Amino acid sequence: MPAVPQLEDLPDVSGRSVLLRADFNVPLSGDPEAGELQIDDDLRIRAALPTIEWLMERGARITACSHLGRPKGKPDPRYSMEPVRRRLAELAPDVELQENLRFDAGEEANDPAFVERLVEGHDLYVNDAFGAAHRAHASIVGPPARLPSAAGRLLAREVEVLGRLIEAPEQPFVAVLGGSKVSDKLGIIEALLEKVDRLLIGGGMCFTFLRALGMPVGDSLLEADQVDNCRRLHETGKILIPEDVVALGPGGEIGNPEAGGEVRMVGQHVPDGWKGLDIGPGAAAAFAETISEARTVLWNGPMGVFEDPRFEAGTRAVAEAVAETGGFTVVGGGDSASAVAKFGLADAIDHVSTGGGASLEFLEQGDLPGLVALRKAPNAHG
Repeated sequence: MPAVPQLEDLPDVSGRSVLLRADFNVPLSGDPEAGELQIDDDLRIRAALPTIEWLMERGARITACSHLGRPKGKPDPRYSMEPVRRRLAELAPDVELQENLRFDAGEEANDPAFVERLVEGHDLYVNDAFGAAHRAHASIVGPPARLPSAAGRLLAREVEVLGRLIEAPEQPFVAVLGGSKVSDKLGIIEALLEKVDRLLIGGGMCFTFLRALGMPVGDSLLEADQVDNCRRLHETGKILIPEDVVALGPGGEIGNPEAGGEVRMVGQHVPDGWKGLDIGPGAAAAFAETISEARTVLWNGPMGVFEDPRFEAGTRAVAEAVAETGGFTVVGGGDSASAVAKFGLADAIDHVSTGGGASLEFLEQGDLPGLVALRKAPNAHG
């Protein structure tokens, strides 16, 4: 894969104005009407600091921009950048921060007029928003066509690590996929099956695979239109599905143990009226053993509804196995990153990606719109 320009490939940044596209899409809580929004986790802000520090040490003036949430092209107090601005002022006091890019419909539409407003007054552009690099939005693909541009440290590291999984993973290569829908992950499943030795399937997806093998799944999540695809994929011989699952009985509510409903391990046969909500202990042990033998591990997606403590054991077991294995380990952002953080295991993972959807799309497609744009910048080599 051709390289993207790095910070060192920029012209002298001293005294120059740099537009920094960051990913400050942080989780917020509180009452926006009362001006009481709080950041629940500032990891994405801190992740941009190496790039900010590199630029500041060399005399650049930085204006950062980011999206936050889904405000649908107009200002919305629930997605104000003000809490981010306050935290950024503490961490990097001399960096300016624009208002939420998605307050303007031109961002998601990649409107050239919006791009011109974005780059006005800036000499250089740096993209450090890997989590948004799979979007052909104005702030991602527009500036590199107009300004000398580079990947920030975070984006460059993501490309390096995920590129290694595509081009030269050390074998055995084991991927673990969870999440709810097969239809959302069909492309990445097919791409990974060409590279991995074993693909472990958990989460809501596993019930469509179980149905494909003729098992009853009760009231578990099921995509009937994907059963034939799951049967075809399973015939590769590389896919391992759970030998048992943990299910919630009739009357129970996810996230509300007080509502009642029995919880039990049900093997691969989920009874009528029951919902499978986690992989079972046998599956967790089999998954952990497979992971322990791997030299490269990719994990994306929880094994169950881990936010409910009754259904967290499978995700915890996989997280611990990934943390303990001697192989090179990558956690693909999103809920998997939340899980390793919740269980206190993030420091034991070689790379926790900042982009769930972006990391999967990169692994599936081998490129992203934001990277293509950087390679076409005026200062890009070749």
